[in-house]
Amino acid sequence: MTLILASQSTGRVAMLRAAGVPLEAMPALVDEASIKESLAATGAKPRDIADALAEAKARKISGKFSAALVLGCDQIAVTAEGKILDKPESPADARAHLAQLSDKTHRLITAAVICEAGEPVWRIVDSAQMAMRPLSPSFIDKYVTDYWDQIRHCVGCYRIEAEGAQLFKSVSGNQFTIIGLPLLPVLDYLRIRGLLPT
Repeated sequence: MTLILASQSTGRVAMLRAAGVPLEAMPALVDEASIKESLAATGAKPRDIADALAEAKARKISGKFSAALVLGCDQIAVTAEGKILDKPESPADARAHLAQLSDKTHRLITAAVICEAGEPVWRIVDSAQMAMRPLSPSFIDKYVTDYWDQIRHCVGCYRIEAEGAQLFKSVSGNQFTIIGLPLLPVLDYLRIRGLLPT
């Protein structure tokens, strides 16, 4: 049995490979925007939206590779006011997101779902509290200009494992969850399934 990551996120691939997990990575190509809109219209909570997106990604690939375990992941940033932030579409979006998060605490919600033969067999949703320090407009502008290529696929417009650490005064939560994958519970399940040594 093999593990397929339903994503080409460099951060998630790097985390899994650094932990000694053999895997293949492929994009799921689901319509995230329409799934989010549909769930939000029914009043779904952010944690349920993250979970549904992770499952949709895992199911999409799992339907084609029934002999593999397929891991789907998603992460959602929720402002102090309860607004869900999407990935920025432009540097201007990223600047607006960071200005909105500046000097406030927001939540990162990270979901992981493993599917086998097209059906979910394991899942977890974890969250972290992120307290951002006050950011001046000039700092935000320089940060986005310097790191746009690195942050454009991040829901919070930062990579805390790199230069994004400069944005925060404190965080509460698991480092792996913050980066985008609740790694330790995933490793536990992969050991149970025999993909990793016990």
